[in-house]
Amino acid sequence: MRHLCLSLLGLAALSACASILKPVVSNDKLPAAARTLDMFKAGNDQCYDRETMGETFVVDAHNHFRPFGGAAKSMTEINQYLLDTGVLFVNVFGIGQSLPVSSTCEYYLDCVGTPALPSMKNDFVNAMNYLDADPVGTIMTISMTFPDLANPANVVEQIKIMDTEYPGMFKWMGEVNLVKQALFGNHHAATPKAAIAGWAPFMKVLRERNIPFSIHADLGSDDEPAKYLPLMQEVLYQYPDNKIVWVHMGLSKELSRANPDWHIKTMQAALDGSSYLMLDITWRVINDNYFKDKDMRAKYVAFLEKNSDRILPGTDFVASYKKSYAVYREEVLANSNILKDLSNSAFRNIALGQNYFNLTGMDYTAPQVCE
Repeated sequence: MRHLCLSLLGLAALSACASILKPVVSNDKLPAAARTLDMFKAGNDQCYDRETMGETFVVDAHNHFRPFGGAAKSMTEINQYLLDTGVLFVNVFGIGQSLPVSSTCEYYLDCVGTPALPSMKNDFVNAMNYLDADPVGTIMTISMTFPDLANPANVVEQIKIMDTEYPGMFKWMGEVNLVKQALFGNHHAATPKAAIAGWAPFMKVLRERNIPFSIHADLGSDDEPAKYLPLMQEVLYQYPDNKIVWVHMGLSKELSRANPDWHIKTMQAALDGSSYLMLDITWRVINDNYFKDKDMRAKYVAFLEKNSDRILPGTDFVASYKKSYAVYREEVLANSNILKDLSNSAFRNIALGQNYFNLTGMDYTAPQVCE
């Protein structure tokens, strides 16, 4: 009924339609065994049945395999989490801002005053762990998270170090912080606008290598929703030919009550003005504060439908040793929830990963959705 409603009514009536639609698959149903990499290889003629194969995403484009501090889960264990939830493709992020090795703190908000500064160490560890674990059944994209966007002079030299130590392994950059208010208590500040021009050398490297760049850029806070918007606008203006992913659609815990009409208008303007920009809809702050409300959800469903070729899904999971499979599973379910309301075409682009494959140039294709 959901898909028939969408196809009959079209985008103009999508908001009203979305508010009355009911999920076909139970929220806690994760038929992971029905998904295999073979389904995503060229020439596969098996269609994807949303009712039996599930409506959670197969791509986690935002997953931190390293925590801020303390021990991490092993890559082998995380790979099993992915397989058990039906996630077949994943971005392996580190944490660009690491706590000092001398710190006993495991989460930056628990140790305000302790510096969380850019470092290459998590990227090295992820690369080593990947080679040691040799994960099977999933496709992992290793990412560089080290750049200090406020001080970009050495980024190209750091990329060369990565090239020397792990040639050809790093196919993504990010998540890197342009401005993240949650870290202000840990010696982080918004990147000065004047520093953005200094990115030109490493942004040229990313363009030449077809490497996407995931940027954390808070729009602002509940008191000043657009305070930091000019920073991301400057990035998009100066680097129109770079593949940029604006993570969390600019939302955060500090901006949990934005007017949805204003927010959607702001995101639409960014997409309309930047041909290579994509948005990721990861992190529980979006689902819990924006997608759960019936009226707001309908507006965002319409927005996702209109821009279904510009959206990436994922969890924003942080693989601390304290986390369990149950935690990751819950993140997959929560961050996938809105995908149930999408048309087959939008679901294929976002949840089944066609956007991700187009962005990365991977030799995979999302299966067609069964009618």
